[in-house]
Amino acid sequence: MRVLLLSLVLFLSACAQQPAKDDSLYRDLGARAGITRIVEGMLLNIARDERIVEHFRKVDIQRLRDKLIEKFCVEAGGPCVYSGDSMAESHRGQHVSRSDFNALVEDLIAAMDQQGIAVPVQNRLIARLAPMRSEVIEQ
Repeated sequence: MRVLLLSLVLFLSACAQQPAKDDSLYRDLGARAGITRIVEGMLLNIARDERIVEHFRKVDIQRLRDKLIEKFCVEAGGPCVYSGDSMAESHRGQHVSRSDFNALVEDLIAAMDQQGIAVPVQNRLIARLAPMRSEVIEQ
């Protein structure tokens, strides 16, 4: 009887719903469509940014766009899957300096401003992306 009861408890706990993933940042950014606009705006800003545009001259911009959308979506708690390389692998040999990285962040912030994303929401996204900084700089 105990084995049956234990089996039933284990079965029911396995069937229990997992807690919902917090997707509030994803929604606050405008879901996938909003993230797409932010990424596209950031890439346009980079194209005009003489400080860092040279880093992107030989990059497949369409692929970069797609992978950034995936990455931002995942980091924001959205229902996406990131299928790109690790940040360290993606930036290996690129010699991205701190000032280059900061310029890119400024371009991201400008894109979010252009989309009317509130500063607290911007800060939440940047806080989620910030741990990747060490994987990007001077790789």
